[in-house]
Amino acid sequence: MVFPRLNPGLLSQAVLATQIWSGSGARYGFPDCTNGPLKDNDVCNTSLDAFTRAKALVSLFTIEELANNTVTAAPGVPRLGLEPYEWWSEALHGVAYSPGVVFAPSGENFSHATSFPQPILLGATFDDELIKEVATVISTEARAFNNAGRSGLDYFTPNINPFKDPRWGRGQETPGEDPYHISRYVYQLIDGLQGGIDPRYWKTIADCKHFAAYDLEDWKDHPRYGFNAVVTRQDLAEYYLPPFQACVRDAKVASVMCSYNAVNGVPACANPYLLQTILREEWGFNDDGRWVTSDCDAIHNVYADHHYTEDYVNAAAVSLKAGTDVNCGWPGVFTEYLPTAYNQSLVKREDLEKAVARLYSSLVRAGYFDPSEDQPYRQLGWNDVDTQHARDLAYRSAAEGIVLLKNDGTLPFTGDIKKIALVGPWANVSNLMQGNYYGSSPYLVTPYFGALNAGYDVALEFGTGISGNDSSYFDAAIEAARGADAIVFTGGLDQEVESEARDRLNISWPGLQLQLISKLEELGKPLVVVQLGGGQVDSTVLKESSRVNALLWGGYPGQSGGDALFNTITGKAAPAGRLPTTQYPADYADQVDMTNMELRPGDKNPGRTYIWYTGEAVYPFGSGLHYTTFAFSWLSKPAASYDIADLVQHEDENGFLDLKEFASFEIDVENTGEIASDYVALLFISGKDSGPAPQPLKRLVAYTRVKQVQPGKKSTGDLTIKLGSLTRADEEGDQWVYPGKYALHLDTNPVVLTAEFELVGEAVRILSLPKDHSKL
Repeated sequence: MVFPRLNPGLLSQAVLATQIWSGSGARYGFPDCTNGPLKDNDVCNTSLDAFTRAKALVSLFTIEELANNTVTAAPGVPRLGLEPYEWWSEALHGVAYSPGVVFAPSGENFSHATSFPQPILLGATFDDELIKEVATVISTEARAFNNAGRSGLDYFTPNINPFKDPRWGRGQETPGEDPYHISRYVYQLIDGLQGGIDPRYWKTIADCKHFAAYDLEDWKDHPRYGFNAVVTRQDLAEYYLPPFQACVRDAKVASVMCSYNAVNGVPACANPYLLQTILREEWGFNDDGRWVTSDCDAIHNVYADHHYTEDYVNAAAVSLKAGTDVNCGWPGVFTEYLPTAYNQSLVKREDLEKAVARLYSSLVRAGYFDPSEDQPYRQLGWNDVDTQHARDLAYRSAAEGIVLLKNDGTLPFTGDIKKIALVGPWANVSNLMQGNYYGSSPYLVTPYFGALNAGYDVALEFGTGISGNDSSYFDAAIEAARGADAIVFTGGLDQEVESEARDRLNISWPGLQLQLISKLEELGKPLVVVQLGGGQVDSTVLKESSRVNALLWGGYPGQSGGDALFNTITGKAAPAGRLPTTQYPADYADQVDMTNMELRPGDKNPGRTYIWYTGEAVYPFGSGLHYTTFAFSWLSKPAASYDIADLVQHEDENGFLDLKEFASFEIDVENTGEIASDYVALLFISGKDSGPAPQPLKRLVAYTRVKQVQPGKKSTGDLTIKLGSLTRADEEGDQWVYPGKYALHLDTNPVVLTAEFELVGEAVRILSLPKDHSKL
C-alpha cells in the first residue's frame, strides 16, 4: 500500500494565534494527592461523590482564582499544586489540532492520531455499532495523549445540530438532517467517548454542541455572532431539541456547549430557559461532573453583537447566572469582568464556586485526582494510538459511508479497464480529505494513491479548481482522458466554499467543474463522477445525462478515503451508504432564507428536510444504490390496531414513556444478485389525520444495517420503533400520541415494503416542553 506522508494544515488564523500545536515536552500533569498541598483536602477523598470533592477544592480559591479558572485556558492555582488546564480540545473525528492538544514533531511518538471520516460520512453508514467503535478508538487515543501530557481529558465534540439547510458551512460536522438518526448516532458516540453510559470513571469528557437552534455561519448580512433564531415551540420540540435530549438525558454527556445565536431574543449562553429550565431541570443535567461551556467568544457576543446587556460586566454576570460555567474564547470576558460583577453584587461567591466546582467535578470523574492504579485508563500510551485496528476501522467507516447515487452497470469496473484518467480538483488533495477539525494523520490516501493501490495505470490531471473560472487546464485533462480506458472525475466542494464561518449562497456545482465534465462526456469513454464535500450540490444534469455512467458521493473520507473510493469503484467494496441529507434542486436556495428557522412549508418556504419539503428532490434523503439486487418480505409486521391507553401504561426502565418500545418488526433481506453486500434498512412512518396539520410527508422511525448478505442468501433485519417516534408536537411543544391511520414504508425511491396500522382511543401526551417562565 502507498501511504504518502502529508503535512497538516490549519484550523483558522484565530486558532493558530492561540495555540501550541507541536513540541517535545509534556504540557499536562496530574495533581499530587499523596504528598502535595491538596493531600488533606477532600478532593483527594475517593469515597466522596465528585461534586462534593470538587466543592472542597474550590472552597480554597480566592475570588480572583475563581474568576481566573472560569476560562478555557485555566491557569489553575499554583499555591495549591493545581496545574494549568486547557479545557478546549477537539476530537470531532479523531484527536485534532486545538489549544489543548499538543502533537509531537513528525516521526516522534504522539506525532499523529487516527483520522476518521467527517461525521457527515459516518452518518451515511447508518451503522450504530460502527459509530460506537469509532468513538471508542478516538477516546482511547485521546486518553493516551492525556497520559503523555499532550491533551486534556475533555473534548468539544460532537456537533449534533441537525443539518437542515444545505448551505450551512458546518453541516459537514454533523451526521445529517434527521433528528431521530442524529439522536441514535449521538447516543452511540457518547457511549464510546465516555466509556459507557454514566460510568464511574469517564474515559473522556464529551461535549454536545451547539445548544441550541444553531445552523448559520455567515449568510448575506447575517453573521452567527448576533443572529436571533426565531423558533416555534413546536419546531423546538420536534426538531432542534431531540438530539440534545438524547445526548443529555439518555447518554448522560458530561458537557454541553451553548451557541453563538440567540433563541427567541435571548442569547443562548445567557439563556436560563435553555440552560436551567430545559437542560438542568427537565433533562437532569446535574452538578455531578457536568458543566456548560460557551462557544468560543460567545460571552463577548452577548454584549458586543446581541446588545443584550449594557456592558461586558453584565454580560459576564447574566451568562454565569444563566448556567454557563466556562468562557471559551478571546477575550476572557469572565476572567476580566467577573471580579467587577462580584464587587457590584451582580454575582455571589457561591455562583463562582458552583461553576468552577462543576468543571473540576468532571475531572474528578475522569480520575484526574485519583491514583493511577485505581482507574482503567491511566495506562494507555503510544502503543494504543494508530493501531492496525484503528487503521482498518478508518478504512471501513469510509467504505461503509460512500453512497452510490447512479449506475448504469459501468460500476464496478471490469478487468478490461487498465488505464484511467483521474481528473478533477479532488484528484490528489491532501488535508482536504479530512474536512475540518482534524489532526495530524498517520497518512492520507488520496484518490490518486487509491487508484495506484488498486493497480491502475493513472493519468492524473486536475483540469480545474473547485471554484474560479480558469479553464486553461481543460485541454490537458481532455488529452489525458482521451488516452485512458475510463475516466474518474473527482470534484465537489472544499473548505473555501463550505466551512466554519462560511455558508454558501447557492447549492450549484461551483466553478467550471460541470463544464469540464461536459467536455469529458463528449469522449464517449466510461465516465464516473465522484462528488466529495459535506454539503450536497444540484447534480440534476449528471443524473439526467446518459453519458455520465455513475455518480458517487463520498463526503470527506479521512485518512483512507482514496482506498475506500477505489475499492468501491473496482467492486472490492460493495456500496451500501445512504444519503443523510436531501439533495435539493438549485432553486431551493432562492425559495427560503437561511434565517428562516421554520420546518413546515409556508410563505417563502417550500418546507425543510425530507420530512416537510414539498418540491421534488434531486436525490432524496436515504438514497443509495447497490451492486446487487434484493428482495424483501415481512417476518413480523404491525397488528391491525393498537389501543393508545395500553401503549402508555408503563414507562421504560429509565422512567421515560418516549423510550418505551412500541413494537419490533423483522424483515427478510434476500440477496437476489451476484455480489455480497450490506443493506441499510430505513423504516419511515406516515400518518393520515394524525395530529396537527400540516402532516409531515414521512419520518424515519427505525433503521438497521444488515451486514454482508451473500448472493442467494437471506438475512434478518430487526427494526424497533420507540413510542416517541410516533409522537407529534402541538403548538406548545408538547408531544402526543395521536389516534389515526398510519403506514410504515421500508426504503425510499422506491418503497419496497409497506404495512398499515391504526392507533385508536384518545390522544395522550407523553412529553411536555417546559414553559419559559420569563415569557409569562
